[in-house]
Amino acid sequence: MAKVKLRHSLFITTIGSCIFASLSIVAFAHFGTQQISDAASTIQTPFSVSKSPTPGAENQQSVTQSVIIQAVGDVIPGTNYPNYRLPKNSDRLIPNSIRTHFQRADVLFGNLESSLTNYRYSSKDITKGQIFAFRSPPQYKNLLAKVGFNVFNIANNHTLDFGNIGLQDTQNNLESVGIKVVGHKNKILFIEKNQIKIAIIGFSPYDFHNSVHDIKIAELLVKEAQRKADIVVISMHAGAEGNNAIRTRNKVEFFYGENRGNSVLFARRMIDVGADLVIGHGPHVPRAMEMYKGKLIAYSLGNFLGYRTLSTLGKKGHSMILETKFNSQGNLESAKIIPLMMNKQGIPYVDKKYRTVKLVRYLTKKDFPNTPIKINPKGEILEIN
Repeated sequence: MAKVKLRHSLFITTIGSCIFASLSIVAFAHFGTQQISDAASTIQTPFSVSKSPTPGAENQQSVTQSVIIQAVGDVIPGTNYPNYRLPKNSDRLIPNSIRTHFQRADVLFGNLESSLTNYRYSSKDITKGQIFAFRSPPQYKNLLAKVGFNVFNIANNHTLDFGNIGLQDTQNNLESVGIKVVGHKNKILFIEKNQIKIAIIGFSPYDFHNSVHDIKIAELLVKEAQRKADIVVISMHAGAEGNNAIRTRNKVEFFYGENRGNSVLFARRMIDVGADLVIGHGPHVPRAMEMYKGKLIAYSLGNFLGYRTLSTLGKKGHSMILETKFNSQGNLESAKIIPLMMNKQGIPYVDKKYRTVKLVRYLTKKDFPNTPIKINPKGEILEIN
C-alpha cells in the first residue's frame, strides 16, 4: 500500500454570506491539519470491498496501518438559557464506561447542537412554538476534550442560536483545546492519524453551511477531498425529527415546513464521487444503515447527550457509538454499533440489553432490504458477499 505525501495545503476558502435571524454571516477562520494521537484497537469484522491505491503515491505503508473513527449523534451538555439547566458536576455528563470505549478512537466525532459562549443575546425568538436556543458554559470545552472529542460538526439548526458572536466563540473555545469543527461553507477539514490523511466535510439544509440541497457544489467538495486524502468522511444533518421520523425514505423530508433534504439521494451521490463514510444526524432518533457501493451510510445516530434539553421519550432515548476501522486505502475493515441509552436527564449509558442494535437491525431490514450488510446481535456490521 502507498502513502500519500502529506500536504498542509487547504481547500480554497470561499466566503459565503446569508441573512439568518437578521444577522450576517462573516467569513470564518480557516482550518489546518491536526495531529491526533490516541491509541487504536482492532475489531475482527472484515469487509471485502477494496479501494484502489492512490496513483503516483510515494513510499510504502505498513499493511497493518489503520485508523479508528468513532461517531456519536447530537450533543447538548446542558444549557443556561433561557433558564439554568446544568448539572452540579459536569464531569458526570459522560460516564467512565463510555469514556473507556472512546479511548480506542483515533478520531472521535460528534454533532454539537449548542453554543459554547457567554454572549447574552439569542438570535431566536424562543417564545414561538418548537423554537429552541441552547447555550453551554465555555468551560465545558474541557470536558469534551478530556473524554476524547477532536472533531465536531456545527452545520445544524443551532449553529446561530447566539448569532455570529456565539458561533465564533464556540469555534474559538473548541479549537483552544484541540477540537476542530466542520460545516463552514466551502470548507474541508483535513486531519492526519497514523500517516493516514482524513478529510471531513459537514453539510446541513442551510445555505450558510455546506448545503445538502446544492448537490453540484457538494460533489466538487468531495472530489477535492478525495484527491487530497486517503479517507473522506461526510457529516450530514438532514431529515425530519422525532419518533415519527424514524424511517429512512428516498424522498425529500420536511419538518415544520422546512425542507430538510433527501438524505438517501444526498448520501449516495456523495459516495458516487468519492466519499468513504456518511454519518447522519438531526432526526434525534437512530435510523437504518446501508452499504452502498461498498461504503457505509449511517442515516442517523440519534441523540448522544442532552442534559435536560433533549427528549428521551420513545426511540429518542436510543443512542449509540458508531465505530469504524479503515485502512490507509480508505477500505472499511470493520464496523460496529456500541449501544447506548439515555436516562431521563439525557445522560448516556452503555446498554447491555442492546436495544439500539435491535432497533437499527429492524430498521435496516425494513428500509434497505437489499443492502449487502448484516448487523449481528452484538452490533457488528458484516458485509454479505
